[in-house]
Amino acid sequence: MKINMQTALKKRASGVLLHISSLPGPGIQGNFNQDAYRFIDFLCASGFSYWQILPTGPTDNSFSPYQSSSAFAGNSLFISLEKVADMGLLTPDQSTATSRTTHHRCLKQAFSNFTHAQYDIWHAEFQLFCQQEQHWLRAYATFSAFKQHFDGAPWYEWPEALRTRDPLALDALSAQIKNEIDFFCFEQWLYDRQWTELNAYARSQGVALIGDMAIFVAHDSADVWQQPALFQLNKHGQLLAVAGVPPDYFSAEGQRWGNPLYAWERMLADDFHWWVQRINHLLRYVPLIRIDHFRGFEACWEIPAQESTAIHGHWHKSPGKKLFKRLAKDHACLPIIAEDLGLITPEVITLRDAFKLPGMKVLQFAFDSDNHNPYLPHNHVQNCVVYTGTHDNNTSLGWYNALSPHEKERVNDYLGHPKDAMPWPLIHCALASVAQLAIMPFQDLLSLDATHRMNTPGTCEGNWHWRFDWEQLASNLSTRCRQLNNLYGRQ
Repeated sequence: MKINMQTALKKRASGVLLHISSLPGPGIQGNFNQDAYRFIDFLCASGFSYWQILPTGPTDNSFSPYQSSSAFAGNSLFISLEKVADMGLLTPDQSTATSRTTHHRCLKQAFSNFTHAQYDIWHAEFQLFCQQEQHWLRAYATFSAFKQHFDGAPWYEWPEALRTRDPLALDALSAQIKNEIDFFCFEQWLYDRQWTELNAYARSQGVALIGDMAIFVAHDSADVWQQPALFQLNKHGQLLAVAGVPPDYFSAEGQRWGNPLYAWERMLADDFHWWVQRINHLLRYVPLIRIDHFRGFEACWEIPAQESTAIHGHWHKSPGKKLFKRLAKDHACLPIIAEDLGLITPEVITLRDAFKLPGMKVLQFAFDSDNHNPYLPHNHVQNCVVYTGTHDNNTSLGWYNALSPHEKERVNDYLGHPKDAMPWPLIHCALASVAQLAIMPFQDLLSLDATHRMNTPGTCEGNWHWRFDWEQLASNLSTRCRQLNNLYGRQ
């Protein structure tokens, strides 16, 4: 197969990994307020061209961006209540939230003000948004309102007529709670409005955003409820098989993620319509997408749903070649970064390279074997993205501090026994790489230790809540970063 396309990465550049939720400011997590604009200013002043974030969908009480109730909707917690107040839809004393409940209550008040006031221009804008996003918006809003109506119960535990989307039953309950459905549409309009404004400002400052997409969706999601035939479910909506990874050196039982697997033959039959919509929808907000667990497009570890571990799963081939060939019809250059970490086979590499997708090189993985380790900089290629670490890794300082004396010596030997304290030698190493794009987690630029880690895979507590404070930035940080970006030709 010959694919006529260029690499998605056009020039040497650098960026910072920081999820929106990690921004400082008022509220229970970071959002689209002035701190987001200030962070863009920092990136611009420091010579960075990219801001990489994590998935932005609605999250459950774990706050994990990789367990979302929609592949299309945005997280309403990212909506800045201060900006809603600036629209006149809230008063200043109504724009403070210290929990999910109070944030929701503030947005409900804004919706009430919106529906009872004369905002003709905004009403027209809202109606246009609903019309343009009708392929997913109404179903998501209905799903969210129904879930609220049934006290948070998952859709597969709803009454059968609603679980199976009987038109009469849907219409009856939808009419009964129409105001709630309209509210969830309103939330998405505010999210879209604020994200669009932030994105426009980033572009004006020469900063592009890199989005993130989980390959799988949650069982209890609007996507699975709306189109169950696209997933491996029985007639009652229960899982037939779930996703995960097999046993390995790190886990004797493997990992059972619990996400429904795709019914790929159904997706192939309609020319991957859902995937085309999903990719194009995210590209409205970002020019480049990192797709998590890329190897799943070559083969997925399929675990029978009744199994409690991943031990008795098996590899099931995926039509990734046909999917990416379909996506390439819409994009001369596929704007995708392949998360190709973990157990990668020659077939996965062939799929990645056939479409010239840049893979990932994580420096924290580079020093645990010999000089053939693919993550060592002398083995990098141009069409890749080098990271000091990711959101799933320890901070680079925390990683280094946890190494044995022998392991530290190997790292120091490779880096030339630098005078700078960690993690700056690793940052230099990433920026010096031949890789077209270098990304550093913001914790590394702030020289933070393991207590500032974003996520520890395989654990349920203490993840996804990390936020920085502006006082943590050294006074010369922007100047230092700009000098390094200049030094290594990344501007």
